[in-house]
Amino acid sequence: MAQLLDGKALAKQIQTDRILAIRAWTQQVGRPPGLAVLMVGDNPASAAYVRNKERACERIGVASLGKHLPKQISQNEVAREILTLNENPNVDGILVQLPLPSHLEPSSLLTLIDSNKDADGLHPLNLGRLVRGEPGLRSCTPAGIMRLLAAYDVPLASKRAVVLGRSILVGKPIGLMLLAANATPTFAHSKTENLSELTRSADILIAAVGIPQLITKGMVKPGATVIDVGINRVEDETTSKPKLVGDVDFDSVEPIAGAITPVPGGIGPMTVTMLLENTIKSYCDRNHIPFSP
Repeated sequence: MAQLLDGKALAKQIQTDRILAIRAWTQQVGRPPGLAVLMVGDNPASAAYVRNKERACERIGVASLGKHLPKQISQNEVAREILTLNENPNVDGILVQLPLPSHLEPSSLLTLIDSNKDADGLHPLNLGRLVRGEPGLRSCTPAGIMRLLAAYDVPLASKRAVVLGRSILVGKPIGLMLLAANATPTFAHSKTENLSELTRSADILIAAVGIPQLITKGMVKPGATVIDVGINRVEDETTSKPKLVGDVDFDSVEPIAGAITPVPGGIGPMTVTMLLENTIKSYCDRNHIPFSP
């Protein structure tokens, strides 16, 4: 039976450990850290994610300074909102909730965010700093994965890591972070041949493709660490109600893996926590306060 990598418990611990420090900093600086989440439109999933982030802010004492913008807002109007937040001294972290309505072009909007307030870690400057191995704000989901692996003392040096997915959100940055930790990463994607042969070679397998239960027990090396980034809504065959599953068939893989993350309760809570950590880091840097992860 695999060790369960409990991201929910670790996220709660990290957040709880920040509360007293944030109270002290708030007295010292005269204000708390501030996170602004811009949400455009009424996507129900996005609204749920935003509420989750707002609750996390409230829990630890970070000011939630976001705005809900109408669906038909123009590209230029969203751009002006971002530029206003860049200049707001009470805002330390800015996030544009994705996906955006189809008439908006996200990459140019993300590039407008002040790289030192880039709570999502997706600004080209921060991605470039990751490539160069320089300090910067890191992409939240990959940073959450690395924090979880470290908390459970999963060895990375000299280990073979296979990353399923090549997105700028998860796949590419987690590969670079694993490389920096002296693992040997390999990427797989929709055009990869002999996928099962490749995944069975992995000491660490990271699934981030958005295909429900793609990874089955025959694709996993016994004893491997399996990180499931997928969040997919499917119909429960028993109740006909929607349920969340990952990119990994948990029930078949868990008995042979060495360690595995659940869905939900694995990487999702860590992503939100790293968003808060990026905001706190920006706050500390801007106020000349020593920051340690």
